[in-house]
Amino acid sequence: MSKQTLQREFKNVPTGAPLACSSTSTPLNRLETVSVVSKVLSCNNPEVGQRKQVSGLKVTVPVLSITGSPLMPCSLAKARHLLERRRAKIVNLNPFAIKLTFDCENKVQEVSLGIDTGYRHIGFSAITEVKEIVSGEVELDDKTSKRLTERRMYRGHRRSRLRYRKPRFNNRKTSEGWLPPSIQRRLDTHINMVNKLKELTPVRKVTVEIGAFDIQKLMDPEISGKEYQHGDLYGYNNLKAFLFSRESGKCQLCNKKIVKGEKAHLHHIKPRSETGTDRPSNIALLHENCHDKMHKKKLYKKLKGPKEYKAETFMSIMAARLKKALDCDVTYGYETATKRNLLRIEKSHVNDALVIAGGTNQERCLPYKVEQKRINNRVLQTNRKGFIPSIRKKRHSIQNRDFVWINNKRYLCGGVASRGAEVYYFERSGKKLINTKKIEKVYHTGSMVWISGVVFTELV
Repeated sequence: MSKQTLQREFKNVPTGAPLACSSTSTPLNRLETVSVVSKVLSCNNPEVGQRKQVSGLKVTVPVLSITGSPLMPCSLAKARHLLERRRAKIVNLNPFAIKLTFDCENKVQEVSLGIDTGYRHIGFSAITEVKEIVSGEVELDDKTSKRLTERRMYRGHRRSRLRYRKPRFNNRKTSEGWLPPSIQRRLDTHINMVNKLKELTPVRKVTVEIGAFDIQKLMDPEISGKEYQHGDLYGYNNLKAFLFSRESGKCQLCNKKIVKGEKAHLHHIKPRSETGTDRPSNIALLHENCHDKMHKKKLYKKLKGPKEYKAETFMSIMAARLKKALDCDVTYGYETATKRNLLRIEKSHVNDALVIAGGTNQERCLPYKVEQKRINNRVLQTNRKGFIPSIRKKRHSIQNRDFVWINNKRYLCGGVASRGAEVYYFERSGKKLINTKKIEKVYHTGSMVWISGVVFTELV
């Protein structure tokens, strides 16, 4: 704040007068009271040294025409006004969207959509020349591989109790273009999100960030030429010889030399049960005693596991397939980073998506937070330590992350208990349990939960 100087004395001015600062004296702050003798500095201008008011991010509501085609999103106040006058109706709660009940001109602006692809998160932003109309971040569910492993365990146990099972040898063919389920699900999620945004907003142009990574270059920056054809064991007789050379003949737990003639053990740093591989980078060289000690005392964390390149591999696989499926423009990560730094924008998935869409200084909107989940929990049996395994006999109508209404208030479901007789729901104070009969209504969210509490609380 600039330095104030006393130039002349003014009479006391009431607090409510425009463009006048209130005195810090308590008697002076009484309504319409000017009888207290005090001084007010003439240079106390309220427009000097005051903070600029920054308006909050605006909430946008997707709007569909009477025929179902997407129109330009409207503000929260306009959506409420249309619903109160019955000029529109609610057609979707996840995400919240309205549909007009009258004919309109259906004029829309040019909208560009930017998608920041990723292994665990997806950023999206749809913009016009002057403002951002929808944005958000998707948190992907990284549990497909774990669920398949669990299902394989239960299925193997059930089949082991069969006395005879007809052999099946002709149904193990993989179709052309097959991908592992965990990668296929992530790819489908990217495609479904773009299609969903096209249903809600009049998108004319889609730009997607892709990346092609050289995994061998990441592991060894100096690799070149025919060295790409040489594996880790090139020039060695076997795996143990390679490990002795790599570790200089030392045990990776006690860091002592393995004497000639002493038995050496090979240990998986990341267990096979936890998707560990047989790659040399995942194998540790240990003394026989150290190996036994590690398993007895569970000293697994003392060994540093190999760096995994799952995200980079996924991005390389997805690049060509995503471009073909969406028929979109593509850009690369280094281009996005350069543009973001020039605009001096903080790095985030939503901001990257804005830059990918071609945004510069557009007026921003309140971003969505989208969580991915599975639609149905089909696990029949769950083993809990110290408890009898619970057997599910039927599919429950209320699934985890669905919306439930209790006492005319909306809550997020946290799963069911007591074989479907009770439901968990989230409150500010924590997770609570209630009888299913007290649930007034349920909204099934599907595989995506669009969290935007402002819109939902204000309009529903």
